[in-house]
Amino acid sequence: MMNFSVVYRLFHFSRNSIIPIQYTVQTREYIGSVTRSGGKKLKKTLVAVEKKVLPVETDVNRLLTHVCGTNICKEGGKDIELKPDSEYPSWLWNIRTGPPPPLEELDPNTKQYYRKLRLLGLRRNNQKSTTRKF
Repeated sequence: MMNFSVVYRLFHFSRNSIIPIQYTVQTREYIGSVTRSGGKKLKKTLVAVEKKVLPVETDVNRLLTHVCGTNICKEGGKDIELKPDSEYPSWLWNIRTGPPPPLEELDPNTKQYYRKLRLLGLRRNNQKSTTRKF
C-alpha cells in the first residue's frame, strides 16, 4: 500500500480529501455510450420484432373436449383431452377460484390469518403515510 503522507505534503491536500483506491468505486465506462477503439460512438439500433399471431381455436366441440394450447411440441403432438368429472379427485372441485377470503372468514389459529392481518396493517400504514401532511 502506498504511503499517502507523501502525497498530502506534495500537493497540500488535507487528509480527508484523498480517499485510498480500495474505498472508491470504479465508474469509468460503467454507464454510458460504448465507444470503439477509434473513439467513435456506437449507435444503438432497435430491431423490429414481428408480433406472433397465435392461432385461436373456434371449433366449439374441440373447446369443450380439449384443453387448447397445452401442446408445446413444435411439430406433431396433441392437446390434452378432458376426462369426465368422475375421473378427477374430489378436492379439485372445492378449490376457491374467486377473490381471497376476507379476514372475518379466516380462522385466527392459522398462519394464513396472520399473514392477511399483517398485509392489511401494512396497507393501512402505507395509506396513512401517503395522506399525511409534511
